Amino acid sequence: MTNSLKVFLVDDQELVRSGFRMLINAEPDMQVVGEAGDGRTALAALLHTKVDVVLMDIRMPIMDGVEATKLLTSRPDSPQILVLTTFDLDEYVFSALKAGASGFMLKDARPEDLLQAIRMVAAGDSVVAPSATRRLLEHVVPGLPDSPDSEPDPRLGVLTDRELEVLVEVAKGATNTEIASNLYMAAGTVKTHIGHLLTKLGARDRVSLVLFAYETGLVRP
Repeated sequence: MTNSLKVFLVDDQELVRSGFRMLINAEPDMQVVGEAGDGRTALAALLHTKVDVVLMDIRMPIMDGVEATKLLTSRPDSPQILVLTTFDLDEYVFSALKAGASGFMLKDARPEDLLQAIRMVAAGDSVVAPSATRRLLEHVVPGLPDSPDSEPDPRLGVLTDRELEVLVEVAKGATNTEIASNLYMAAGTVKTHIGHLLTKLGARDRVSLVLFAYETGLVRP
């Protein structure tokens, strides 16, 4: 188990943590190395515990998942953070993603989907499936500030026309294959453009690109 993915659980419900622990520890390539019932306890424990992925609940006592995510991602070599949520708390999900979370999963997701998400996050990939991205945006975008008269974000000016087209497709929740088809380009070229977008915009992952596109008004509901 020395080379397995190390997962840390943060949830105020012990029964939930127990279920996740049993599910994860049953896999040959991952293990739970610690857990906490609130964000403050998690931050203290993670100072001394090396982990790859944190499964972070949102609504918790003492310190919620949004604040814990913000503080954790400000640390050097921060682990990847996968937010666990229901759609009752969309505004908190949006805040957690802005704070640096790598993506989100519903608590009632299929076990195999959660396990795959952990592996994807550990590998540095986005874990928000296009369908989930669309569902998230349906809930959070109406609450985003709408300021059409404000000056365009200067970061948009560093992007090429093609990169802007790809960014719009990403924000709509399109997969790389769908982007390649819609824009008549090779899948490898799409990956290259997304890599350039991440670098130029200083974005952590695909989720950050989606949020950026909506915040800047490049894409609107």
